[in-house]
Amino acid sequence: MAQSTIDQTTFDDLKHTAGAEFVGELVDTFLDEAPGMLDDLRRALAAGDAGGFRRAAHSLKSNSNTFGALGLGSLARDLELGGLDPVLAANGAPLDTLEREYTRVAQALTDLKHG
Repeated sequence: MAQSTIDQTTFDDLKHTAGAEFVGELVDTFLDEAPGMLDDLRRALAAGDAGGFRRAAHSLKSNSNTFGALGLGSLARDLELGGLDPVLAANGAPLDTLEREYTRVAQALTDLKHG
């Protein structure tokens, strides 16, 4: 699962640059904070807060790309650039897709951290 969800080269480069132990800490922080970013996206959508929506999507995109979670990063980038309207028009479905991909990423990062 990790190979299709996480770009191994990006993850290995990060470990080489920052050190495996520190990357483990970064993974833990990401896994702790990302669910809050997903919640922030839903809250911003419900409140019609375009700025908050873009900021949450941007943060998730940046953090995802750091670990090589390029699919998750791409989905978050699309939300960041597209804003609220497409998500509202799709009844929130893009956020459901994002959350499913996050679940895959979280498992893959956990596997990489422990494997």
